[in-house]
Amino acid sequence: MIPMETFPHDQKEEQQPAGSPPQGEPVFLQVGKLRRTHGVKGDLLMDPTTDFPERIRPHKILYIGQMHEPLRVRSVRKAHTQIIIGFEGFFNCEEAGRLRNQPVFVKASELPKLPEGEYYHHQLIGLQVISEDGLILGILAEILETGANEVYVVRREDQQDLLLPAIEGVILDILPEQGMMRVRPPEWE
Repeated sequence: MIPMETFPHDQKEEQQPAGSPPQGEPVFLQVGKLRRTHGVKGDLLMDPTTDFPERIRPHKILYIGQMHEPLRVRSVRKAHTQIIIGFEGFFNCEEAGRLRNQPVFVKASELPKLPEGEYYHHQLIGLQVISEDGLILGILAEILETGANEVYVVRREDQQDLLLPAIEGVILDILPEQGMMRVRPPEWE
């Protein structure tokens, strides 16, 4: 499985082939969404959208909202499928209320390195998808998580999207540094 840190969010529209911005530009990845306040001490409920919610710890800087306001985590604890999170400087419901319904981001540069052959979703979105014989099929536009395996949605010009199961034998090479992915589309009968 490819670890997920969702929704690349660049400050500029300009993109390189692999979906990453030009060198030096900050990139933020959404890891959750703040919901309502919880209790009277300025905590909020957060819906995590990351496969690694355990990386959200006290003293970590998270970036809140579309303006990426940096806030230091004061406290964090698990609550079923959500997280109860508090930020330094927010000690009551009124103060924390202004953060309600805001997306939560981390800097992509702070993500841990993955083992060789594994990639974050944002590293794959935007790759050019070519067949094993060199035919350009389209651009990887979306990754669907189905439970059994992921499915890559390839946008094609003037054609329906191509859906590729992310399995051995279909995905031959992933080369983000070259901005491409080599595939062998299945032949459906």
